[in-house]
Amino acid sequence: MRSSRTVLAVALLGMVLSGCNDTVALTPGSDEPALAQIVDGWTSCAKEAPRAGEMIMEASPPAVNEPAIGRIDPAFTPVTAVICGREIRPGPNGGQEQIATERHAREITPLLTALRLPSEQAGGEIACTLDMVIPPWLALVDDRGRWLRPHIPTDSCGKPRAEVIAASAGPHWTTVDTRTIRQIESAAAEAAGCAQQWTDLVGVETRNGRPGPVSPAIPPAAGPLRLCVYEVPASLQDGEKPAGDFVYGGPLPTERQTGVLRALSNRRAVVDCATPATRFAVLRPIDGTGPDRYVELDGCRRFLVAPATGGAQLGQGDDALAALLGPV
Repeated sequence: MRSSRTVLAVALLGMVLSGCNDTVALTPGSDEPALAQIVDGWTSCAKEAPRAGEMIMEASPPAVNEPAIGRIDPAFTPVTAVICGREIRPGPNGGQEQIATERHAREITPLLTALRLPSEQAGGEIACTLDMVIPPWLALVDDRGRWLRPHIPTDSCGKPRAEVIAASAGPHWTTVDTRTIRQIESAAAEAAGCAQQWTDLVGVETRNGRPGPVSPAIPPAAGPLRLCVYEVPASLQDGEKPAGDFVYGGPLPTERQTGVLRALSNRRAVVDCATPATRFAVLRPIDGTGPDRYVELDGCRRFLVAPATGGAQLGQGDDALAALLGPV
């Protein structure tokens, strides 16, 4: 289990989870941050930062009344640091869920010292990596309940300075609140060994130009297949990437797999059809060897054989094939 002492350090080093549209106040005529806006009455992450940790597109407008980030006012004496964020954890009945978290730390002197360092100038001879690192939603609170969002100084690569990362691992971070945001993976999907969501590659490939017909050069499955069936919401059925939600699945019984592979090897001409599927099946080799197979369970009843090396090929299924791909 991840230690609470390293929560901020992990957040600083992790890949981007939240948008980078926070407002940073700048000193007039300078690239240096101005003093951070001090706000009266800290309440909670749920109220002050309800979207912290959410994937936000750059074009998204900043949150209403979001205080400007900046340098810590010398007259402001923080006594508590607060991190608002999100993480994924096992659900109470299986599967996974996304939760919002609020964590506090009071032993923050080294962190404050690091936060008061200047940012380094960009450039120089140091080679920079391409990974994007976005600081977490961090607030500092004084003994009167006032709070501000400190500017996190960066190195010459534009990433949080090493001193901040090191200091952030020192305090003991206490979780004071959690709330469930959404389900990431249901218990049923986890038990079946299937992802909670998947994209209908038949729909994607046919929208981008019909693939060639299925070729005998594509080898049959060398081992057992896993069946995962998804339902596409009506709002996404005509989209460029029709994504479906898990309905049922599990290892495909051997007797059914024989019939499915036989049906997928037919040379039937693909019908001229544009009816989107509401349900589709994904057949994946359990041992990871061999192509993935996608089957429309209604609509045009097409199927797609998709080798890992590329060159997906399209075929025509029927009601009998769809029946073989019922609940396992």
